[in-house]
Amino acid sequence: MNRDQLIEALIQREGGFVDHPADKGGPTRYGITQAVARANGYAGAMKDMPIALARTIYAVSYWSGPHFDRIATVAPRVAGELFDTGVNMGVFTAGKFLQRALNVMSGDGLLVDGNLADKSLASLQRYITARKAQDGEAVLVELLNCFQGERYAEIVEANAAQRAFVFGQVRNRVMDRSPSQ
Repeated sequence: MNRDQLIEALIQREGGFVDHPADKGGPTRYGITQAVARANGYAGAMKDMPIALARTIYAVSYWSGPHFDRIATVAPRVAGELFDTGVNMGVFTAGKFLQRALNVMSGDGLLVDGNLADKSLASLQRYITARKAQDGEAVLVELLNCFQGERYAEIVEANAAQRAFVFGQVRNRVMDRSPSQ
């Protein structure tokens, strides 16, 4: 899927306005938290935030900003997974997951800082080229999902109130029912 398709699928999955009392992100609309909306200049009520703003925030802050667009040129399924993880856990967490996975799979010794710059992209390119015949991209997506599931477990272990969300997060994100497939 391309960026716009990923964004539309995410907006459909996230739904409209939500204000769950256990959600640390507070009120959200289309999956955009109030803090993110405010950081992007939106001052109105979250229940009224326009969908066009959500699309712009996703395109800029969760796709091109963290360089997932560059990842997509090499491994589109990986980019889709990073996009979804970045929205739910933060783009630097998604980036760290990729760097960690590449270190595990390739031993490239990337600095795990979440910044997906040239070294991370080159490592991904080498990995994809070397493992293309073994469906290396799918294996990498599965490893990213393992890290994501581990992180959800850690979140619930640290704060039992987050249990309200973990089933859906595992079902809809870790089991990779995401549109990146």
